[in-house]
Amino acid sequence: HAGMEGSGDASRASAEWRLAMWTLCSVLLPVLITVWCSFQRSRRQLLIRDIFRKSKHDWHYTDLFGQPSYCCVCAQHILRGAFCGCCGLRVSERCLKQADQRFLCKEIMMRGTARAPSSMPHHWIRGNVPLCSCCMVCKQQCGTQPKLCDYRCVWCQCTVHDECMVDCLRTEDCTFGEFKDLIIPPYYLSTINQMRKEKRSSYEKVVPYCRKHWMPVMVLANTRSGNNMGETLLGEFKMLLNPVQVFDLSKIAPAKALQLCTWLPCNAVRVLVCGGDGTVGWVLDAVDEMKIKGQERYIPQVAILPLGTGNDLSNTLGWGAGYAGEVPVEQILRNVMEADGIKLDRWKVQVTNKGYYNLRKPKVFTMNNYFSVGPDALMALNFHAHREKTPSLFSSRIINKAVYFFYGTKDCLVQECKDLNKKVELELDGERIELPNLEGIIVLNIGYWGGGCRLWEGMGDEPYPLARHDDGLLEVVGVHGSFHCAQIQVKLANPVRLGQAHTVRLILKSSKMPMQVDGEPWAQGPCTVTITHKTHALMLYHSGEQTDDDDASSLSE
Repeated sequence: HAGMEGSGDASRASAEWRLAMWTLCSVLLPVLITVWCSFQRSRRQLLIRDIFRKSKHDWHYTDLFGQPSYCCVCAQHILRGAFCGCCGLRVSERCLKQADQRFLCKEIMMRGTARAPSSMPHHWIRGNVPLCSCCMVCKQQCGTQPKLCDYRCVWCQCTVHDECMVDCLRTEDCTFGEFKDLIIPPYYLSTINQMRKEKRSSYEKVVPYCRKHWMPVMVLANTRSGNNMGETLLGEFKMLLNPVQVFDLSKIAPAKALQLCTWLPCNAVRVLVCGGDGTVGWVLDAVDEMKIKGQERYIPQVAILPLGTGNDLSNTLGWGAGYAGEVPVEQILRNVMEADGIKLDRWKVQVTNKGYYNLRKPKVFTMNNYFSVGPDALMALNFHAHREKTPSLFSSRIINKAVYFFYGTKDCLVQECKDLNKKVELELDGERIELPNLEGIIVLNIGYWGGGCRLWEGMGDEPYPLARHDDGLLEVVGVHGSFHCAQIQVKLANPVRLGQAHTVRLILKSSKMPMQVDGEPWAQGPCTVTITHKTHALMLYHSGEQTDDDDASSLSE
């Protein structure tokens, strides 16, 4: 009996031990599988990042849901994979290394040749052609079959059916397509580079330098502006142009990017700035530096693609109040080609603090749009402080405007800037102006203010001198508060027009007041603000979205 009990205990212990082992395995096995998968995923991601870092392609790992996509190596349909932002290659993850070694990307500059070339053949990429494209041979639609098929040239964007592709097309010279007058060909850069090494500066006979209508464009995009569309635009412009013409201002300063102008024909370069008014001011400051360096003959004309919140300068020059992807990039380039050159006044704003025995250097700003003291500067200051604390919340133009509205409503109740007329003195061209009861003073260089409001004109029911952005005159207005500003914006009230002047002097006698220059706000103590003409900027005006400024200009002429 005792022996039977002992064997029963042993069998129970064995069963419990087996149960414990199975339980342990059932817990550990999923953990080990998860750890192993995580390790393999991390290893795979490291390999992908390493390929991306060393590659001449502009690879991005992305979802490819925009259109049916096929791997350029294995021809399999893919939903996720690597996409080259320059040449448009699409490849699955497992074929990435092979594709990177097998296919060349767009060449920024042609490799060394015995003689200076003046042309180059098409650079064909197979598959994933745009759905609306037509074959350059038979004129029928390309890319209609659900497989990897047909060819596209990465320079001229021409497409050809597989069956229409013949040997002569593979060696035929590329025309660079619709945007040949905007593209900087790789062979041009290699020729100029060789001439610079040999210290030769007579570029007149180099193709396409010698071509009459060549107007190379440079794209300078601020990927942090407004609704963060800059990143997408960079890729789209790189697809259509030479990637060397497209710059990310978060990685390279405008002054350095603009040195490319010295490789190009004098007075022919056009620069497209993708960003807000602040980004445009940054680029124009870099253009002024070129003048100081003696590079005035290389100065470009500047067009704007508005990505910021206010975009008042863009609106004044006919480029619209904000871009949200509604216009194709191809049309934007056509607009830049067709735009007319105009001048824009730029102003020097000098702020000299009172006291300190004049030991402190005055603050100096450059103004393109407007200077203000009062409620609109206070709104900008509050908005700026809020954005500095939580920048991630301010990625949408709608949210930005909502925050401005909140602070404007708050100021209507609090009236922090009341009795401004008792705190300041205003002089226009040396003449003292008697101020009525005001909360704010705004000095305008352009027609638009506050995100699309024609401040100088107001309701448009009173006679007033015309406002222009190239006449060397500033328009000076007063406002009674935030509520008055809101009334002007919806054309229910007129501003207090204080006059026009070539020079404006404002003396803040006491207390601290919010001030701003082109949307850059600060709190300012007693001081003297002097605004004088600095220089002209060469801009491009797009007549497609005509503003009231031009109606006024045509009337004055």
